[in-house]
Amino acid sequence: QVQLVESGGGSVQAGGSLRLSCAASGRTFSNYAMGWFRQAPGKEREFVVALTWNGESTYYADSVKGRFTISRGNAKDTVYLQMNSLKPEDTAVYYCTADRSIARLRTTTPTYWGQGTQVTVSS
Repeated sequence: QVQLVESGGGSVQAGGSLRLSCAASGRTFSNYAMGWFRQAPGKEREFVVALTWNGESTYYADSVKGRFTISRGNAKDTVYLQMNSLKPEDTAVYYCTADRSIARLRTTTPTYWGQGTQVTVSS
């Protein structure tokens, strides 16, 4: 059974930092692109960031560029999201995603989703 399990969410004040982790299991994810989406209360789910399977290319939403950094563990089955200079508008449930297609990961519904982790940023 394929699973993506997020951790690291929590509450922080504006300007603070959090690091999210996502552990993939159930299959080999070394050749999968991985990334993050988020969904704020009352809003649609939105793309945040994606990383190609080989780590050579990254794609960020304009709203997080320069503040968020995605990286991958050496075993390729873990992905991290370092979030700095957090803003109240970053408050959302963050979902880890995986797909063979980087294009699908960025613009449509990825194949695999985690259960989500809550990030709350207070002003």
